[in-house]
Amino acid sequence: MKVGVIGAGKWGSALAFALSEKNDVLITSRTPRDLENFVSLEELLKCEYIVITVPAQQIASWLKENFVFNGQKILVGAKGIEATSGKFLNEIYSQYVPDENIAFLSGPSFAIEVMASLPTALVINAKNEELSSSFGELFPSFIKAYTSTDVVGAEVAGAYKNVIAIAAGICEGLGLGKNAAAALISRGLVEMQRFGLAYGAKAETFVGLGGAGDLFLTASSPMSRNFRVGLGIAKGKSQADILQELGEVAEGIGTTYALNELTHQNDLYLPIAKEVYAMLEGKSPKESLKDLLSS
Repeated sequence: MKVGVIGAGKWGSALAFALSEKNDVLITSRTPRDLENFVSLEELLKCEYIVITVPAQQIASWLKENFVFNGQKILVGAKGIEATSGKFLNEIYSQYVPDENIAFLSGPSFAIEVMASLPTALVINAKNEELSSSFGELFPSFIKAYTSTDVVGAEVAGAYKNVIAIAAGICEGLGLGKNAAAALISRGLVEMQRFGLAYGAKAETFVGLGGAGDLFLTASSPMSRNFRVGLGIAKGKSQADILQELGEVAEGIGTTYALNELTHQNDLYLPIAKEVYAMLEGKSPKESLKDLLSS
C-alpha cells in the first residue's frame, strides 16, 4: 500500500519508519528535507492513505492553505487543543474531511522507541470502524494497533496528558519526590476524565492506552518534551527560553491556554491545568504548589 506522511519531525519520521515495514511510504514537510522518498505535497496528496502530524496550533492555517480533499483516508498523528479557539482537532478537520474518512491516533509512544522498533501499543480512533481497521493493518509487527470509536475521549486524553506532563516536570524539577509525583499523576487522570466526560467522552477511554497509558508515559520521563517544559519552569526559566532550548513544539503549552479559556466558559473544576497556566504566566512554582495542595 502507498502511504503518505505529512510532517518530517521526530514523530512524523518515526511513523514513516514504522509504516515502511509493510508499505511504500512517501513523506513531505513544509521545508525540504534530504530524506529518502521525500516528495512534494502535491504528489503526496495523491496517496489513498495519509498520516498528518502537523502540530495542533498550526493545523487550521495549514489545512486552509494547503490541503485538498480527494477522498483520501486520513490518520491524524498530532494531539492538542487549539489555543486561540478552544477547538478539538476533530472540529478543525471536520471542515475539510468527512467523518467517515478520518481517524485519530492515540496511545503511549515515544518517537525514539518507535524508531528503534521497540514494542508499542496504539489506538486508532474513528467513527468509521472499517477505517480504523484498515489503518491498523498498515502498522508493523512491533506495533499492536487497537481500535476505538471514542474520538472525543482520545482527543481529550491525548491533549490533556501533555498539560499534566508539564506539571509532573515541575514536580520533578522541584525535587518533590515520587509520592508527590504519583499523587499528581493520579489527580491528573481524574481531572482529564472529568473534563472529557463534560464533552461526551467515554469513561473507559481514560483508563486505557490513550488515557492512563499515554499519561503515565508522558508524565514520567524527560524524553517527553512537555515534561522538559516543566523542568524548565521549575528552574525559573521563561517560557521563551524554554522553547528556544527545546527546539521543538510542546503541545501542552497551547493546550493549557485553551483549557484556561474553556474552564471559564464552562465553569469546570480543573485545578492542575489552572496552576500550570498560572506558572506559564509567571507564577512561582512553589506558590502554585501551595495553592494546589490546599485546593
